[in-house]
Amino acid sequence: MSTLPLAITRRRRRSVRHTLDLRVSPYAYVAPFFLLFCAFGLFPLVYTAWVSLHEWTLLSETQEFVGLGNYSTLLADAYFWNATFNTLSIGVLSTVPQLALAIWLAHLLNRRLRFQTLFRVSLLLPNVTSVVAVVVIFSQLFGRDFGMINWILSWFGVGNIDWAAGTATSHIALSVMIMWRWTGYNALIFLAAMQAVPRELYEAATLDGASNFKQLRSITIPMIRPTIVFVVIVSTIGAMQIIAEPMLFGQSSGGGGGIATGGPDRQFQTLALFVYEQGFANSTFDFGYASAASWLMFLAVVFVAGINFLITRRVKGGLV
Repeated sequence: MSTLPLAITRRRRRSVRHTLDLRVSPYAYVAPFFLLFCAFGLFPLVYTAWVSLHEWTLLSETQEFVGLGNYSTLLADAYFWNATFNTLSIGVLSTVPQLALAIWLAHLLNRRLRFQTLFRVSLLLPNVTSVVAVVVIFSQLFGRDFGMINWILSWFGVGNIDWAAGTATSHIALSVMIMWRWTGYNALIFLAAMQAVPRELYEAATLDGASNFKQLRSITIPMIRPTIVFVVIVSTIGAMQIIAEPMLFGQSSGGGGGIATGGPDRQFQTLALFVYEQGFANSTFDFGYASAASWLMFLAVVFVAGINFLITRRVKGGLV
């Protein structure tokens, strides 16, 4: 008789532990991510916003509160708008051809080919290559006097082009570097999405006499549209953060100017490079001004992410 209440008590304890495990365990599993995000994501973001409201330099022991003064000065800064134009120009020149080429490569690899695995792995080789090595090699290819690109163009009667000296030419050179690094990576993302497209659709289109291009345009692209939207937005965000390529290109090509100016005339200085110049390359180390520029970049990213959400929701609604 005395063992029955004891068994009931033990059963109740196991039930309570099971309930706590179901309710608490999910939060315990995701807690490390949120702790790391708060420490290395949220706190720097908030602290940068606080710094942007001050006249904050490493040369002064006091930080004067200036409110939105840094932002108003930044919006009137011609160098900031020049960096914004360069960032958008390089981003468009590198993103649009890159995504078109990535879709085409993914479409080719989605067919039955020999050595498929070898081709797919080789697409990642440019992405894992050091960005320093990439810029150094392409700077030699785009060299004014002995570059291979100018040598090929000379066959068509084109004179030597100083690729680092002009705005348009430097943007093209940098865009080619970015395309070479990221086209294969995006092609693998598109390929993964294409693997989920039912094969019956392609078989039916083949029986109807549709060409490969017709199948790509009428079947593949509509079916992977959400993935295309995702890659476009991620590539756009990445294009807004370009810093290594223009910084190293200015030094490797011998175009002159400081390491953070993007050429003597700032012809390829990006927003990220502008932030680096204000915060670390200038003699004043103006962290307040650099933080204000960083926050404007962050707001632009949030705006693009909002557009991504709206487009994705509309696309999903249209496919249902």
